[in-house]
Amino acid sequence: MADERTISEQAKRNGGGAHNGLTGRLGSIRDIGRVGGGVAKATREFARAGRRLATAIAEAGQDAAAEATARAAREARDRLTADLDDRDPDHLREQLPLLWLIASFWFRGDVRNLGNIPEEGPVLMVGNHSGGNLTPDTFVFTLAFSTYFGVERPFHQLAHNLVMASPYARLLRSGGTVAASHANSRTALDSGAALLVYPGGDWEVHRPTWERNRVDFAGRKGFIRLALDADVPIVPVVSIGGQETALFLSRGAWLAQLLRLDRYMRLKVLPISLALPWGLNIGDFLGHFPLPAKLTVEVLEPIDVREQFGDEPDLDEVYEYVTRVMQETLDTLAAERRFPVIG
Repeated sequence: MADERTISEQAKRNGGGAHNGLTGRLGSIRDIGRVGGGVAKATREFARAGRRLATAIAEAGQDAAAEATARAAREARDRLTADLDDRDPDHLREQLPLLWLIASFWFRGDVRNLGNIPEEGPVLMVGNHSGGNLTPDTFVFTLAFSTYFGVERPFHQLAHNLVMASPYARLLRSGGTVAASHANSRTALDSGAALLVYPGGDWEVHRPTWERNRVDFAGRKGFIRLALDADVPIVPVVSIGGQETALFLSRGAWLAQLLRLDRYMRLKVLPISLALPWGLNIGDFLGHFPLPAKLTVEVLEPIDVREQFGDEPDLDEVYEYVTRVMQETLDTLAAERRFPVIG
């Protein structure tokens, strides 16, 4: 009996121990649940704090982006303003020796008949354009003009808005370059300056190399209206050699249209060329290292449009005459060249 009681008591103790153990485990689970609830609450608070931080960062980023965009827009607008005072004769004078070395030894520049340009007063010089975005013909002619007439004579050149919005626009402006527009042209001429324009613009400057000896203004007659409005003579300026500083393959007009650059950036072309140091060069946005092609520029006699074509001249007739005499001169210059690049 003693053994039975002992066994019974032991069984009760074991049962009770088992019950107490289960109760303890349940208590532990409730504790874990409370801890888990606290973790979940902390996680939700952390997530809300993260969202608030992300929102603050996004708002700050938007403000910074808006400020940067506004600053870029102001800078681009300033670059496109025809502030003729940006031309710095002292800077030009300091740069002439270096520019002369480049023009003489690399491009072997030959600029003829500068005496055809009136010695004073406003004049509209109209040139054919070559060499991609680098435009070495402009460089060589600007150097020759400034040397012949002196850096003090006001002289400005027109350039595409994309060029004038570039990081090196300040250097161009110090040399007298302004953004191409009728208003800017009138500002320069009304101030009594000499003005160089390229009616063919990006269309002509990126023509294929095998069309290098062709004057192509694409039918643009704005320069005639400008000469009539400002009552100034037209002086044709014909150059050759610039389109040999790289191998220009295509204007890429189809590519510019596909990318809608004509709508958003006023670009009718997205040129394709083979040029140093890039090899295949699409867009020529960064320019290129030019081959040492010989550049020859010839200035023709002034054209007084009203005196030659009447008080109400036919623009088509004037356009045909100007482009014809320029093409005849370009043909003559081309006949002088023995080989591309070499000259």
